[in-house]
Amino acid sequence: MTKIKNLDKVYSRVQKATHYCGGELNSVIKNPEDVQIRYAFAFPDTYEVGMSHLGMKILYHILNQREDTYCERVFAPWIDMEEEMRKESIPLFTNETQTPVKEFDFLGITLQYEMCYSNILNMLSLADIPLLASERGEDDPFVNGGGPCAYNSEPIADFFDFFTIGEGEEVIGELMDAFKEWKKEGGKRADYLKKIAKIDGIYVPSLYDVTYNEDGTIKSMSPNCPEAKEKIRKRIISDLDSVVYPDKFIVPFSGIVHDRANIEVFRGCIRGCRFCQAGMIYRPVREKSADTLVNDACALINSTGYEEMGLSSLSTSDYTDLQNLADRLLALTEKEKVSLSLPSLRVDNFSLDLMERVQKVRKSGLTFAPEAGSQRMRDVINKNVSEEDLIKSATLAFEGGWNSVKLYFMIGLPYEEYDDIKGIADLSEKVVDCYYNSEKTNKRRPVSVTLSVASFVPKPFTPFQWAAQDSMETLYEKQLFLKENIRNRKIRYNYHQNDISVLEGVFARGDRRLSKVLLRAHELGCKLDGWNECFDLEKWKRAFSDCGIDMNFYTRARSYDEILPWDIIDIGVSREFMKNENEKARLASVTPNCREKCSGCGAASLCKTKKGCVCFE
Repeated sequence: MTKIKNLDKVYSRVQKATHYCGGELNSVIKNPEDVQIRYAFAFPDTYEVGMSHLGMKILYHILNQREDTYCERVFAPWIDMEEEMRKESIPLFTNETQTPVKEFDFLGITLQYEMCYSNILNMLSLADIPLLASERGEDDPFVNGGGPCAYNSEPIADFFDFFTIGEGEEVIGELMDAFKEWKKEGGKRADYLKKIAKIDGIYVPSLYDVTYNEDGTIKSMSPNCPEAKEKIRKRIISDLDSVVYPDKFIVPFSGIVHDRANIEVFRGCIRGCRFCQAGMIYRPVREKSADTLVNDACALINSTGYEEMGLSSLSTSDYTDLQNLADRLLALTEKEKVSLSLPSLRVDNFSLDLMERVQKVRKSGLTFAPEAGSQRMRDVINKNVSEEDLIKSATLAFEGGWNSVKLYFMIGLPYEEYDDIKGIADLSEKVVDCYYNSEKTNKRRPVSVTLSVASFVPKPFTPFQWAAQDSMETLYEKQLFLKENIRNRKIRYNYHQNDISVLEGVFARGDRRLSKVLLRAHELGCKLDGWNECFDLEKWKRAFSDCGIDMNFYTRARSYDEILPWDIIDIGVSREFMKNENEKARLASVTPNCREKCSGCGAASLCKTKKGCVCFE
């Protein structure tokens, strides 16, 4: 084992040296000589972003529970640290033992956001690992990808040895067991890939051939060996109460984006918003019991010292036993002087009583997500909330002592008209008015309404996966139009960079030919593209031009009969269901949530047990 020396001198020359040196409370310390497998778990963004990710915490804990495995963390270095590393010829290393990543058996990379793809190539370059999977030798680590972006991994397929599709708690152990067997057998690199291709949920891109039609669309995607499956079905955990959850979180020395303990309430979502990839790929809904959640919370409070506890899920207020859970958690957190926080709230089941009780220790802001400004548009996206719901919830909040709220919206949605965009400004104005129209609000405190407006990005495995994405120019016009229609100084307007959103959309629905664009963008110096101060659109435009690839090909509308790059993946939700939902969107027709009426999406077929699954209620 090589341990990099003289890092103290480098740390003294960079900001936030604690992001690289390890040693935090609850980080795992093992003797690398005592294990058979070394796994470097990489988050392709900065430490403060990566350390906020719950999935990384879970898999880090599961892998390190194995006596034969040592999992260590690695993050994308910030600009100053990378400069020092390249100047001093220091390779990418792990936080726990400062060992070069190249010496590990696995480099696992979580794929949460398409704009981190350039960071992946930069990290491989820093690690001195060949960028292309086809060029790696027998001594190089296996590079594994997982997370939501893995559901369409084609744009980065050339850089990965394999992908894990779905939830990783069970399959990660199967991969480690297969590795030990393969090592014992003395097989070649290619033998391991063929071995794990037989495991459910594992996609090995090199075992599939892709051909194209003259118009650039995909003609076929087919296995090139008997070990490769025709379809890769996602992995899910049927019983969340039985799966391992960390009883300790690593506590950073410095602040991170979500600096708190989190308990995962359930997976999936009953709502069926047509733009939401997470709501589809994490189906069916599976809940943890209140007993399990209280035990998880108690363990984390005792082991971390965090002063805030968060509830994590796509729609926490839809948890069926929320009142009981809240009562029990509040009894625990109030005693320990820990605040309890909820994520963004649905406007149709907002409970002032719950919010007041939750925020007894520390009062924070409120966030609602109407998503669209007009009722027609909310019906198009199947949001299933009304203007009346929002006004009622905002009024309750204002009368309960809050004087500021944040509202999330999107522009650029399919079938959108400018009146729908104007509706965002009008609805925000009505929220301001409900503060001043109520006799119970404290008028001595000014009201503040913040609009956070994102540009819609079509994602795979959603009813809008076939939709066209607005161009940068069109999105800019819509952003400006909305700004011109906001005339109340009590309303603050924030919006996302539309060029980043369009590039995100290109890679979200891209195919393997984009790998060469990524490679060229890396050569031109693209990295940290999720950070506005680092993103350089001109470099990306040059990369596409140099490769002879038109971005507009990937933002166009798709036909129902076109083979999509992600069709090789089976998420359980049927293509026919997605198609029907898109047709209902055209008519602004809504679909009830899963608890009101089952729509037969197909997700129930994935459950091995009925426990906690909404499909069997």
